[in-house]
Amino acid sequence: MSKTKKADYILRNARLIDGTGGPSQSGDVAILDDRLLAVGKIGDLEASRELDVAGKVVCPGFIDTHTHDDRLLLTDPLMSCKVSQGVTTVVTGNCGISLAPLQIDQRPPPPLDILVEREDQFFADFGQYLQALTENPPSLNAVFQVGHTTLRAAVLDSYDRPATAEEIRKMRKLLEASLEAGACGMSTGLFYAPANAAPTSEVIELAHALHEHGALHTTHMRDEGERIAESLRETFAIGTETQIPVVISHHKCSGAPNHGRSTETLALIAQASKGQPVGLDAYPYTAGSTVLSAHRNIQSEKVLISWSEPHPEYAGKELSKIALELGVSEKDAVDALSPGGGIFFMMDEDDVRRILAFPQTMIGSDGLPSDTFPHPRLWGTFPRVLGHYVRDVKLFSLEEAVRKMTSLPAACFGLKDRGILKLGNYADLVVFDPNTIEDSATFDDPICPARGIEQVMVNGRVVWEKGAHTGNRPGRALHLQDLLPFNFDTTEEKNSSA
Repeated sequence: MSKTKKADYILRNARLIDGTGGPSQSGDVAILDDRLLAVGKIGDLEASRELDVAGKVVCPGFIDTHTHDDRLLLTDPLMSCKVSQGVTTVVTGNCGISLAPLQIDQRPPPPLDILVEREDQFFADFGQYLQALTENPPSLNAVFQVGHTTLRAAVLDSYDRPATAEEIRKMRKLLEASLEAGACGMSTGLFYAPANAAPTSEVIELAHALHEHGALHTTHMRDEGERIAESLRETFAIGTETQIPVVISHHKCSGAPNHGRSTETLALIAQASKGQPVGLDAYPYTAGSTVLSAHRNIQSEKVLISWSEPHPEYAGKELSKIALELGVSEKDAVDALSPGGGIFFMMDEDDVRRILAFPQTMIGSDGLPSDTFPHPRLWGTFPRVLGHYVRDVKLFSLEEAVRKMTSLPAACFGLKDRGILKLGNYADLVVFDPNTIEDSATFDDPICPARGIEQVMVNGRVVWEKGAHTGNRPGRALHLQDLLPFNFDTTEEKNSSA
């Protein structure tokens, strides 16, 4: 008589959404250690712990493709703002800013101060940063990029000019050492002052190192407003010249004169994708958030102050009202509040919906965890897509939403054995109620966990349950050497899971 097979944990009677975009199915999920032991029909498996989820959705853990969690992973390793949404992996080092490799003796310039306030909080070596995370693991997995602005800050004595050939050589040496340590690519923030003077040729020279190491490139483009088409073409040129995948960060059409242009930009992306790997991510809101020093370049209807070093009492207040109170222009108010950050209402809802619905679009929160009064996307992005845009607006199916959060970003960033409910893959899982899931965070009350997320598991360990963190910290630093070749097509996986 054969012995009954044992699992560590079984989720029973689930609505299984496997992440590929295919239709959901009913079944069970069995976990052994950090892997999926069985998905769908699991036979006579038993476990010491079993949970009847009563038809709730079980799907792969969400992958937040655009974060600024670089420092938060160390200072708040529970990462409740993300695991409470069902996020099990974050991609860091976006918009040209990373915690390493950088050693400076003065306050970091914006937007590097999005990550830290003091110069001693950076890491001179990327390997040291990754080692710190290995010794003090967070609750979720993380993938890391090197910031181009960070490289410039490490090498240049001024930012208002292109780098010299010798400076590029030094930056490339730092980049290559970071890739060898485990960084998966390089991001740019050409929109921001410390990188805006960098010509395309400077980025291309550095990006050749990405090709040699099998790494990718993400970008906060030079312009998301009037010159957005030109900026897209620059991004495509960097990818084709160096033969690397490119990912367009938080794609948007900023400012009222550019509202409606997503039809144009998405057509350009679709056309470019026929000849090169191009990805993009977006967040489900009509407002963005960044440093106040970017105010002059953003056409917005309204600005909320998210933090201010000289005037912390104004966090959460509207810029126009602060200017009236101070008796100055908005421009002078920005100067008085800086260094600081703001929430900029600058996009059109139709563009947001069109971009979210585009088949290649991944979901990235772009939350800023160090803000005193953050944009609600930090706590609400993923439930907002599943609740508001799927259930209420019916912009796309639940299965398609999950694909945008799981298998699509897993393929884009080369996450091995993640992003699909499949035998042998890592047990990064989310259990949620599709009828009640919704974002609770608002612009008035931004720090608030979502409703409807019932359980979150990372590498086979429960990190969020019954509306609270369990205290478990099973996350891993995922190194470039552990990743698969980058592939933005997941259609071949459609029929390979339960």
